[in-house]
Amino acid sequence: MSAAPPPEALTLGILAGGRATRLGGLDKAWLERGGVPQVTRLARRFAPQAAAVLVSANRDVQRYAEAGLRAVADRQADLGPLGGLQALAEACATPWLLTLPVDLVDVNDCLWPSLAAAGGRGAFVEDDDGLQPLVALWQVKELRAAAAAAIAGGDYAVRALQARLGMARVRLAGVRLGNLNTPGDLAAAGIAPSPDRQ
Repeated sequence: MSAAPPPEALTLGILAGGRATRLGGLDKAWLERGGVPQVTRLARRFAPQAAAVLVSANRDVQRYAEAGLRAVADRQADLGPLGGLQALAEACATPWLLTLPVDLVDVNDCLWPSLAAAGGRGAFVEDDDGLQPLVALWQVKELRAAAAAAIAGGDYAVRALQARLGMARVRLAGVRLGNLNTPGDLAAAGIAPSPDRQ
C-alpha cells in the first residue's frame, strides 16, 4: 500500500482493555488531559480518517456508549492484548484496522502516513523508546485468521503474530509516543487522576 486507505476502508481500534495494575487498576481510557479523556482524545484525532471507531474494553461498557463510542469485549479472558486485537478484528467491517493503545501520550503527525506507506501486509511502529507493536496497521481478514490460530495454539505474543503476518517495522526517528503506565508517567503528562471517576 503506497498511500493511506480512504476513510471508508479504515477502522480505528483503541485498545483499552488492560488492567493497569501498575496504576492500581485505574481505567486509563478515562484519565483526563486538559479535561478530555484519553479515549475521546484518540477517537477525535483519527475519526476524520476512518469509517468507524471501535474500543476494546472489558469494563464499564455503558460509559463508552454514553460517550458515543462502540465498545467490544474480549471473547476470551486473560489473553492480554491479543484478546483485544481479536475482538476488534471480529467487529471490524473495513479491510484495514489501525490500532492504538489508549495510554499513548502523544500521536505524531507522521504516524498514519508512515504506516500506510510501509507496504500491503501492514506495519507497526518502533519509536525512540523501542517497539510499539500495538501501534499498528492491520489487514483485517488476515488478522482474524492469524489471531484465531495463535489463540488456539496458546501463543499470545503480539510480536510473534506480526512476524507470522509479515508486517513491516516502521522506525520513527526522534519520536517518543510514550505510555501512561506509572504514577510518574501520569505526573509527567500533567494528569491528576480523580479516584471517584476512575
